[in-house]
Amino acid sequence: MINKLSRSRKIVLAILAVVAVIAIVALVAQGGVNRLNAIQLSDLAQFVRNGDVDKITISDDDIIIKFKSGRADASSKKELGATIGNQLRDFGVTADELARIKIEVVTPFDWRDLMMTVSLLVVPIVVIIALWYFLRQTQGANNQAINFGRSRARMFIGDRPSVTFQDVAGADEAKQELVEIVEFLKEPEKFIQLGARIPKGVLLIGSPGTGKTLLAKAVSGEAGVPFFSISGSEFVEMFVGVGASRVRDLFEQARRHSPCIIFVDEIDAVGRHRGSGLGGGHDEREQTLNQILVEMDGFDTDTNVIVVAATNRPDILDPALMRPGRFDRRVMLDRPDVKGRAAILKVHVRGKPLAADVDLAKVARSCPGFVGADIENLVNEAAILAARRNRKSISMSEFDESIERVMIGPERKSRIISPREKTITAYHEAGHAVMARMLPNCDPVHKVTIIPRGPAGGYTWTLPDEDAHYVNRAKFLDELGKALGGRAAEEIIFGDITTGASSDLQHVTEIARDMVTRYGMSELMGPMIYGQKHEMVFLGRDLGEQRDYSDTIALEIDREVQRLVNAAYSQAKQVLTEQRAVLDKIAQRLIDVETIEEEEFKAFFDRTVRAPT
Repeated sequence: MINKLSRSRKIVLAILAVVAVIAIVALVAQGGVNRLNAIQLSDLAQFVRNGDVDKITISDDDIIIKFKSGRADASSKKELGATIGNQLRDFGVTADELARIKIEVVTPFDWRDLMMTVSLLVVPIVVIIALWYFLRQTQGANNQAINFGRSRARMFIGDRPSVTFQDVAGADEAKQELVEIVEFLKEPEKFIQLGARIPKGVLLIGSPGTGKTLLAKAVSGEAGVPFFSISGSEFVEMFVGVGASRVRDLFEQARRHSPCIIFVDEIDAVGRHRGSGLGGGHDEREQTLNQILVEMDGFDTDTNVIVVAATNRPDILDPALMRPGRFDRRVMLDRPDVKGRAAILKVHVRGKPLAADVDLAKVARSCPGFVGADIENLVNEAAILAARRNRKSISMSEFDESIERVMIGPERKSRIISPREKTITAYHEAGHAVMARMLPNCDPVHKVTIIPRGPAGGYTWTLPDEDAHYVNRAKFLDELGKALGGRAAEEIIFGDITTGASSDLQHVTEIARDMVTRYGMSELMGPMIYGQKHEMVFLGRDLGEQRDYSDTIALEIDREVQRLVNAAYSQAKQVLTEQRAVLDKIAQRLIDVETIEEEEFKAFFDRTVRAPT
């Protein structure tokens, strides 16, 4: 199609070029007379009387004069309708003098007739070609309309894999689940002889950035069979029936290339619970989901087509999609632990020059809660920082800086802070740091700084000694005290409070309310959960909370949350009052150097510090 269109364009351009050449030739020929030396008829009469004119050529009203003496030819004009003889006789030329001159009358070439003839030939050809081009374009649009219901999945063969299982780290259990899928596709007899049936569907579940799509790419690279990749949102259009048509076409292609794998990314875009929308059973998304259900486990299915899907919202998927026979296996991808983060770091630092002081195990401990995407971003930020500093390798300082950039944001050293605000910030962060040190269940302080970074005017960075999957009540209470340490320090030192603790108060309120309503950590309210959150259509996740308790219980919940926060604030004020000396030293040090690292912070507590009561 593209070659044909290019040929038609060449034909049109060739015709236009011919017309242009003819027009140019006509203009040049017509302008030839005008380029001769023009003289008046009176001068021509004088030349005739002198006997210097050899020949006169007449074409309409144009006169071309050729001289005997070798003078360059000249041109002149006569009156339209008059003869040259009469006009020369009017200027005194006799009949004998005219008789000695050769006079030739020629019929001029009519360029207008030529252009008309050319136009009559060329214009119809151009019109025909234009109509043909338009019809081809219309046919292409019709083909697009016909292909509107075709699947948009991209097929990969896997003969040259860009991602393999060696590029996946920190998810060993999930990887093993998918290794079995690849082994079945490569050696099905190994499983069939034992009566095993490969799962028809594998659902990858995990938080954003945990590596669901990366695992799917690794399966594509390892399987060596056709791999169809499509997003859930690519099925649904505004026209009813298009999504179902695309699903049918996708599975038809998959059966033609079986054994193969279909990967549907973000399947929750089309697999939401039916009946939750406003369109009823004829909603386009529900029709698409119905077709997926039929194709995966309907009357006519193919066991050699394996569907791998990914989502971070398994709670909203339709139960029919989750039952055995469709998605038989669910693979959970958790946030990696410190060992997994170290393995992911090793994958992403391949091919990057590292300095001798880089300790990947320490970097892994410094970024708790990071997923694979965060770690990839961390390594990239470290490489960018090293390049910005004109270094030949990435050092540990770049990794530390990149962790803070990913967690909080870049430093804002250009921000102008008054001495009073600097002092307030120093005492605020010192209050957090002292509380983190004095309360037994808080994580150790890694860094304290009053340099603005991201939205924060300063921050106290604490890191756990080890990853924790459970949080006890004592840990939550100490976290409340640490978070309120900044506000308490402001009140103790300045006798007033500022807006700097607004984010701390929000964090504290959320923890206290979750302790009461979600975790059953209130002695007054008992081991119960209050309120069920449901996602409401078009309203978001948190706007659809179902209140399953009375107004009296709601008042008690508010009072219990207030009691927990007030108790933590009283504890913070007491501890900081008792440790006023170390609070002043840390704050003054922050004013002087702006940042205190872990080792220097510990030095402030080397001497005996009174324990909180």
